[in-house]
Amino acid sequence: MKFKKDINGLRGIAVIAVVLFHFNESWLPGGFAGVDVFFVISGFLMTGIIFRGIEQESFSVLKFYIARANRIIPALAFLCLVLLIWGLIYLEPLDFRVLGKHVGSSIGFLSNIVYWSEDGYFDVASHEKWLLHTWSLSVEWQFYIIYPLVLVTARKFLPVAVIKSMILGGTILGFIFCVIATYKWPSSSYYFLTTRAWEMMVGGVCYLYPFSFSNIQKKQKVLLEWFGLSLIIASYIFINKEVAWPGYLAVFPVLGSFLMIQAQRSDSFITCNIVFQKLGTWSYSIYLWHWPIVVAIYFYSLNDVFIYVGILLSVFLGFISNKYIEKINFKNNFNSLINYVNCKPLYMVWGIGVIGSVIFLTNGLNFRSIEEKQLLNSNALSAISDWNYPEPNLQIGSHNIRFIKGSSDKNILFIGASHIEQTFPYVSGINTEYNIYYLTEGGCFLTPSYTSKVNLDCSNIKNYKDVIAEVDFERIVTSLFVLDVNLPKAEAEKKEQLDLRISEFNEFLYFVKNKSKKVFVILGEPKGDEFNPTLSVRHNLKGYIAIEEARKAYATHYGAMQSITKMDNLLIIDPIEYLCSDICMVRNEHFKYYYKDSEHMRPWYAKKSLGYLDQIFNNG
Repeated sequence: MKFKKDINGLRGIAVIAVVLFHFNESWLPGGFAGVDVFFVISGFLMTGIIFRGIEQESFSVLKFYIARANRIIPALAFLCLVLLIWGLIYLEPLDFRVLGKHVGSSIGFLSNIVYWSEDGYFDVASHEKWLLHTWSLSVEWQFYIIYPLVLVTARKFLPVAVIKSMILGGTILGFIFCVIATYKWPSSSYYFLTTRAWEMMVGGVCYLYPFSFSNIQKKQKVLLEWFGLSLIIASYIFINKEVAWPGYLAVFPVLGSFLMIQAQRSDSFITCNIVFQKLGTWSYSIYLWHWPIVVAIYFYSLNDVFIYVGILLSVFLGFISNKYIEKINFKNNFNSLINYVNCKPLYMVWGIGVIGSVIFLTNGLNFRSIEEKQLLNSNALSAISDWNYPEPNLQIGSHNIRFIKGSSDKNILFIGASHIEQTFPYVSGINTEYNIYYLTEGGCFLTPSYTSKVNLDCSNIKNYKDVIAEVDFERIVTSLFVLDVNLPKAEAEKKEQLDLRISEFNEFLYFVKNKSKKVFVILGEPKGDEFNPTLSVRHNLKGYIAIEEARKAYATHYGAMQSITKMDNLLIIDPIEYLCSDICMVRNEHFKYYYKDSEHMRPWYAKKSLGYLDQIFNNG
């Protein structure tokens, strides 16, 4: 295909948006939509390659795969190799283990699936994942694998005109599915090919159904380009990460990209200026390098000056990678099927993949550490995934319940977020007459105005009245932990929202008190970076915090308690009184961590230490 300067410039517009968003999302709240622009461009180019080959009866699926491998793998493999060498020197085994896993999944183009599987309430922060951005490369590669196979197979039975219509119809159906799936399965929809394929197919439609312009219609082409650019820029500015994505809103950057490509303006100042042309040429490598730099700034808590340094460094490394790695001409044509195994990028995949796998399987080469550090690392590793909260075993209306059978018809309701869930290992081991109902949703608060940071569906606990209407509860237990989570940063808005939550929580207390004999409110447990096994090992943190420090973390809670309604048979439980002396320990003498992260107890520790919950079950 002839080099198209307008498409190259559009790449530049896309990579600028992604880089600015990742370095400081407030600069361009919807900059992540640059990835969607890349998807359209990719679909346009790949469809052109495939259809020209099909129409000329010269298309080879294997040659197509090799060409894509030669284009994508070398720069990615080099980045992975650099990160592995750097990680070997500077990362603790726990972090190195995670890097090994992500290197293997990235070079194997399965990282979108791996990151989806890790995407949950207890997920490691995205800014600790050095190769998180490779999810989009995995989506593209999966599209490259499937798309030509479908088209070549279809061509054996159908004329080209029918195949074109199929792609158009498939694009429309794909968009409809994307809209539905984004709201039904938001996490998988973000990462999976099934909800992203339509974006690349829009690029295919753009190639298959080009707009026709006469020589005197230059004005129409300019208007089309500007309208497309306006849609893209509006997406960057007015969309933000709080919206369900891709969803129906993805149509704006996708349609904008479609229109800009259709404008066919190879002489446009917008896309053909030297800055966008250079950035477009280096865009793939800039994209590869910018995210690890973003992570490094977060990982080492560098100040804001490094944001600007990081942007410049991303462009520089992108230029170097493009010049010295992307432009290497690997062999693209092999005489026989068996010779395709000599494709050098495939050796890179195997080599880097094996190294990453070994690092993961040996827990970050933990054997390199001294014996005491090995024990600490092993204990931390076993802690971070240690959680015991079963799947629901009872349904009341639309509510998911964990139910523990007692020996009478008396009932207790535990309602709240993960800090109620973490009591389950202890409570499930109590021999009690009460039937116990757990109505929970991690990351949620039961007040109507609360919204979670990751768009969780909190209806399971917010609609608690439905459950209380069905079951007669003698006692109700809840937690105050999430009261001040996800509040606005501006002080005035923060106070307003907090006051509203306190007021709504009081309404909850009035309601449940009228429906039960006793209500228990559990305050927060000791928390902090010291309790987090990963951070403890990474930064060599001390094995305790002072009780004053533990209480200081809950200053908002203690202040709110002054506004919480005082009523008979409302009992407050403060775990810090029971779990701490003058200090709060984070692990025992055998380096066994009490928590799985900064604020959630491990099951064994809950069973050992939550005796203060016995008062909930005592008669009287």
